[in-house]
Amino acid sequence: MSMKVLAIDSSGLVASVALAEDEVLRAEFTINDKKTHSQTLLPMLDQLRQMTGLELDTVDAVAVAAGPGSFTGLRIGSATAKGLGLALRKPLVEVPTLEALAYNLYGTDRLVCPMMDARRNQVYTGLYEYVGKGRAMSETGSPGTSGTARDIWGRDSYELRVLQDQCAVEVAQIVEQCNRLGREVIFLGDGVPVYLEQIRERISVPYALAPAHVNRQRAGSVAALGVVYASRGQTVDAALHQPLYLRKSQAEREREEADDHTGA
Repeated sequence: MSMKVLAIDSSGLVASVALAEDEVLRAEFTINDKKTHSQTLLPMLDQLRQMTGLELDTVDAVAVAAGPGSFTGLRIGSATAKGLGLALRKPLVEVPTLEALAYNLYGTDRLVCPMMDARRNQVYTGLYEYVGKGRAMSETGSPGTSGTARDIWGRDSYELRVLQDQCAVEVAQIVEQCNRLGREVIFLGDGVPVYLEQIRERISVPYALAPAHVNRQRAGSVAALGVVYASRGQTVDAALHQPLYLRKSQAEREREEADDHTGA
């Protein structure tokens, strides 16, 4: 069955929108230039619609990077996705932000450790790996198991496996988890340059830093994962969607600290 998913990611400094139809990324518009998401998302969506000739009511679902991330960015992205879902009467696909980041490195045999700067010496992070899903093929490369041909395994696709669910922790804690697993790891995300010195001081396994074209949020990955999740029925009613913050906002923390000091 055909699946068309419109995707939004404004969980960090990057603003990105994309359209995926089945296994084809039809369009992606991404900007990382310190613009305000409230100024960029709707014009970007309109540009994507015009360039592809998209009739919005033909989409099957709206995917959104659901968090964690910037509080303001998540609110803007969620409100935009929610508004589209309600207006079009389409479900939302809530794609965890860190899973979408890890999906940038689809198929790698390394551990994947995305890091988003959460401030206060913490990162939003997780640990992921890819597990190959294969099919039996004869030694000649043709499908089947007949005769005496020795069977080999071809890789049709890879499944993203969560080893450490997304969380907000100190950099030292996630790096130590990488060390304990004893496998080469690829780091990506806007938290990497912020805490690179700490990573280099503490890491004891081989590691690499993802290059520029895949080391930040991309709505293309949100859209691709959105197709996968929507095809499994992992959607929510737009009216019920709420972003996943993982932590309290700075304003909430400051208010609680002020209440503690006053004995409220």
